Amino acid sequence: MKILLLNPPFLPRYSREQRSPAVTKSGTLYYPMWLSYAAGLLEDNGFECTLIDGVVPGGEKRLTTYTNSENPDLIIIDTSTPSIENDLGWAKRLKNMFPGAFILLVGPHVSALGESIVSEYPWVDGVARGEYEFISLELAQSIRNGKRDLSGIDGLTYREDGKVKKNKKRKFIRDLDSIPFVSRTYLKHLKHTDYFYAHSKYPIVAILTARGCSYGCIYCLYPQTFSGQVYRPRSIESVVEELEFIQGEFHPLREVMFEDDTFVIDEDRTVELCEAIIKSDFNLPFSCNTRPDLSYQTLKILKRAGCRLMCVGFESGNQRILDFIKKETDLGSIERFVRDARRAGIMIHGCFMVG
Repeated sequence: MKILLLNPPFLPRYSREQRSPAVTKSGTLYYPMWLSYAAGLLEDNGFECTLIDGVVPGGEKRLTTYTNSENPDLIIIDTSTPSIENDLGWAKRLKNMFPGAFILLVGPHVSALGESIVSEYPWVDGVARGEYEFISLELAQSIRNGKRDLSGIDGLTYREDGKVKKNKKRKFIRDLDSIPFVSRTYLKHLKHTDYFYAHSKYPIVAILTARGCSYGCIYCLYPQTFSGQVYRPRSIESVVEELEFIQGEFHPLREVMFEDDTFVIDEDRTVELCEAIIKSDFNLPFSCNTRPDLSYQTLKILKRAGCRLMCVGFESGNQRILDFIKKETDLGSIERFVRDARRAGIMIHGCFMVG
């Protein structure tokens, strides 16, 4: 059984999985990380997968070559709000090319609007709501086994006999170690030098060490619609093993980005991971996303472990606005954090919202 996982062509260097999906002046381009996690799990379970990133140079040409020579049974298409009409257009094109294929849309946009998407666009067969690795796997297994009843696949919204069916909400994945290293999928399907973070050294590899964020900032896309507000870390051993794998297999490489919503949400776990990294063979710098509320002692051990830069969502210098967006921080804490990070030798990349 053949499966196509597609980050569909759109504007060149469009970061569909960025928390604020866009084309940036810096040229930043995110990995199709969630598609890569899904591809890895599917391949581990015996499915023949092709992952195509349509926004990198040569991506659309690679897609054309694929559609001229292959006949997929399942097509998984990533989406985002700014690109949704384009993404639906690609879904329609692929459905016309492969009418027997099941078209599954994924990503935060369709997770929030699954029923309307399936109802309004007849070429869309289903939507995976939220984390979709195991939704994709169970759907692929059902298709391979010839099962028409999809009602047992939690998290799936789909069409059956002309009616939209919404299965019950899927529980978040607790055992993240059960999902293959995303870096293995990058190595097989992608070219790591295509991807770039403006604040990081180039080339870079991005991975997750945990999922979910327990904070409720009202503007934040992924915890609200996709990965949830339940914090779920990988084991320390799994993270360190992947870091050592990355350093051994990706050349050239100058940095790893921990793309967790909030890398340091559990300060004790952060210290434990840093201590394990210090003892390991991994010796590249890393960057991460964090909040401005870490202790100086934790910042120092992060620096010892190789933390070069932290990407911090300050968002505003106005306390009223911080309170309104439920940031759960104050200006005094922000100022202390920046001073402490400077003392520890860690660079800060500040993110702000304007307008």
